[in-house]
Amino acid sequence: MRCLVAGGGVAALETTIALHDLAPHLVDVELLAPEHEFWYRPLAVAEPFGLARVVRFELGDLASSVDATFSLGALVSVDTDARTATTSHGQEIEYDTLVLACGARPVPALEGALTFRGPADSETFRRLLADVRSGAVESIAFVLPAAVAWGLPLYELALLTATYLERQGIRSVELTFVTHEPEPLALFGGDASDAVRAVLGEKGIELVTGTHATSRGSGELTLVPGGELEADRIVALPRLVGPEISGLPHDRDGFVSTDPFGRVLGVHDVYAAGDATTFPVKQGGIATQQADAVARSIAAEAGADVTPEPFHPVLKGLLLTGGPSAYLRSELGGGHGDTATVSGEALWWPPAKIVGHYLAPFLAGRDEIDLLPPERPGSVPVRVDLTELVPH
Repeated sequence: MRCLVAGGGVAALETTIALHDLAPHLVDVELLAPEHEFWYRPLAVAEPFGLARVVRFELGDLASSVDATFSLGALVSVDTDARTATTSHGQEIEYDTLVLACGARPVPALEGALTFRGPADSETFRRLLADVRSGAVESIAFVLPAAVAWGLPLYELALLTATYLERQGIRSVELTFVTHEPEPLALFGGDASDAVRAVLGEKGIELVTGTHATSRGSGELTLVPGGELEADRIVALPRLVGPEISGLPHDRDGFVSTDPFGRVLGVHDVYAAGDATTFPVKQGGIATQQADAVARSIAAEAGADVTPEPFHPVLKGLLLTGGPSAYLRSELGGGHGDTATVSGEALWWPPAKIVGHYLAPFLAGRDEIDLLPPERPGSVPVRVDLTELVPH
């Protein structure tokens, strides 16, 4: 079977590695990506503080190590009848099965804010810290826009900033965190929210929940349902826009809908995983779980002794706080109520930021690169069952 995996991120690599493990010699995988490199993005929040370095891997090397081929180019259009994909370089690639794993595009969600997209904005955030040290900035508002469901990186930026200021002996800067969530990191349940609320308080960060913020420019925010907030600088996460591939059905924001096994609805022999799908939580660990469901389905179709399993989302997150380490587990649903617990032991291995059944140990096995989070900041790993969010 010829399987074309379009994308160079977490979902694409998890699919490629999983197929190599599940269906060796039964599936020929071609990895198509617009860049030569895969960036380990989750550690970008620690990079401006000198606590970590965002590493990158050559996609060609990663692909060849699992007997896949690599082609440079972005997926532009698909002819599902002819089973051909056209790239940004005009190349036509024939496939038997296509996996759409090309992610989503970040765009600013709050006018006038420093939009932190990842490694590309590390230097901009360093300049913000330099302005703080010089005394030019006396207040920072971290704002989670209403269009963003996955806010963990912004909490990390706020907490690491507070720790940085403390170590610099700077106590005059006011930090505020504004979120549309009813509670901080509400996806993880009550006990996790209580833990995050506590650490924000310990760091002196004022928390404003259940609030939508719009920018009026010049550091002024209008808060809904009411109020205003002024800050010298505003930091926000971007909203994501889907890839909107010609020839594939998508919603108005460019995302594709899938069934529980990852099949794109309305077409044949096309699957999707990761941020390109309509699943509301855009996060690396979720992307790997979607990719695993896709890989098992494809492997079974190719004749491997594998039973397809539907996507059963379990959210796991490692939150860098700058304080003492704590592990939180919260499994929601099933009529058991809030089952979040606190532990001093890691909940997964290797305990890296990207949690993937195949990808995490695959990357951790490359001895030349350390992908573990920095030791100095504390962390709050969290896990929660998101079954209720699976599209039906």
